[in-house]
Amino acid sequence: MRIIGGRLKGLRLNPPGKLPVRPTTDSAKEALFNILYNQFDFESLKVLDLFSGTGNISLEFASRGVPSITSVDRDFGCYNYLKSVAKQYSLDSVKPVKADVLKYLEVETDQYDLIFVDPPYDLPQMNQIAPIVFRRNILKADGVLIVEHHSMKKIDNDPHFKEQRKYGSSSFSFFTHQ
Repeated sequence: MRIIGGRLKGLRLNPPGKLPVRPTTDSAKEALFNILYNQFDFESLKVLDLFSGTGNISLEFASRGVPSITSVDRDFGCYNYLKSVAKQYSLDSVKPVKADVLKYLEVETDQYDLIFVDPPYDLPQMNQIAPIVFRRNILKADGVLIVEHHSMKKIDNDPHFKEQRKYGSSSFSFFTHQ
């Protein structure tokens, strides 16, 4: 796992092996950031990274100059790892939050330009995430919600679904206000 762009490009991340994570692959992450780079001005984004795990995606955004990244994960080890890496590399834009993501979404009042969600692939509530985000008005009017999931899983039954991009066994589904 490495940072693929920005000021920390090439940095290898070596999280403890005991963390309960399935990091986004470097190739899928590179494809995703190529898409996002053409849609957004990173230096003005407000990002919410849900089920952030090691912070792989949050750190990629920070490396590319995103000024505000909230990273939510309930695992204490993941929270501590991201907090220590952000401090080590002076990434003040990364704000780790230790919380259950679904409970967090029910109380969050801020709005975000981009929300990235990488839940466990077997999460029973995966199809509830987009409806909660839109019901709670957490995504800005011109924002994008991206959910990473197993390519065999269909989550396109939400009216805000826009498209799905497949990268091997992983896919990114994009949702917008349209």
